[in-house]
Amino acid sequence: MKRLITYLVAITILFSVSTTQTFAENVNQEVSLNLAEEARSAILIERDTGTVLFEKNSHEKLPPASMTKIMTMLLIMEAIDKGTIKWDEKVRTSEYAASMGGSQIFLEAGEEMTVDEMMRGIAIASGNDASVAMAERIAGSEEGFVEMMNNKAKQLGLKNTSFKNPTGLPAKDHYSTAHDMALMAKELLKYEEVTKYTGKYEDYLRENTEKKFWLVNTNRLVKFYPGVDGVKTGYTSEAKYCLTATAEKNKMRLISVVFGAPTPKDRNAQITKMLDYGFSQYNTHPMYERNQVVSAAEVSKGSKKKVNVTTSEPISVLTKKGESTDNIVKEVVLKEDIQAPVKKGDKLGVLILKKDDKVISKSPLVSAEDINEASWWKLFKRTIGSFTKTP
Repeated sequence: MKRLITYLVAITILFSVSTTQTFAENVNQEVSLNLAEEARSAILIERDTGTVLFEKNSHEKLPPASMTKIMTMLLIMEAIDKGTIKWDEKVRTSEYAASMGGSQIFLEAGEEMTVDEMMRGIAIASGNDASVAMAERIAGSEEGFVEMMNNKAKQLGLKNTSFKNPTGLPAKDHYSTAHDMALMAKELLKYEEVTKYTGKYEDYLRENTEKKFWLVNTNRLVKFYPGVDGVKTGYTSEAKYCLTATAEKNKMRLISVVFGAPTPKDRNAQITKMLDYGFSQYNTHPMYERNQVVSAAEVSKGSKKKVNVTTSEPISVLTKKGESTDNIVKEVVLKEDIQAPVKKGDKLGVLILKKDDKVISKSPLVSAEDINEASWWKLFKRTIGSFTKTP
């Protein structure tokens, strides 16, 4: 009888624990399911770590509409960063660019605007004409720019994205996913200056002229949700209402993506729910800023013997609210036998963050500057100098 009672008590305890766990899992699942009920697919990630906080059909290939311009803006920001274009440079509008339908800033063939003005036209008003004009400036042609877009997608490891134009206008085999779009936005937001454009609610082009043009951001959350400063909306009859949004609060930046919402109101509501959930449940603990020097690497046969190695993106640790960041270990791993020439931005290593011997983050480390090959005379002097050094 005692054995039977003990057995029944044990079964009762196990059932109770199991029921508690199942209840907790069901609550979490219910919360998750309620976050994006009106969306075809969705995802919520933390920007610095890329951690997925919620997802729904996030790898389903769907038309991204004008969210395509996230990649267009990314390539513009990269060109600015490399110095191949400048904000005050004037860009001429071709006949083809001026002929773009859909959302536009009504560029005329032959009209010139600065890169800054074109970027405002793209980021705020979703101008298809401005997107094509910038594509032609950067790559020489729209086709060349589309090739750059797809190459960048491959570089980022985006396996379910294919671009056919820089605008998002409907085209066969032009698709992406919520997951891939979030990672594109993550890469774009490395360039903090971009939110000066994506986060502006209204602006003007052609000021002080008879053709003054009012820009109003297609992303209304920029005005109505505190902390939202980007990134891009999208709509076509096939894609329905889409939005990749980002918001920053208390040093944490979230990226939320919705595909295929039935109305603009539903689209904004799903984004808002995901952002509210993320900010209420998680904290970000910044560790490094982008372009922060963390080490120096030896360069073989270079004009300089060493090059500074910097972070390529902001690096943080993400925790549930209330969790500690104690016992974080930082490890810098540099490539061996780095040979000149080295270009600014070349990957030279990786920064690894560990907690309790578990890797929680890996981030590329890059060269802070160009290092050319040393002349034979400089190499000769170095060799002689190494022999004459006092032991």
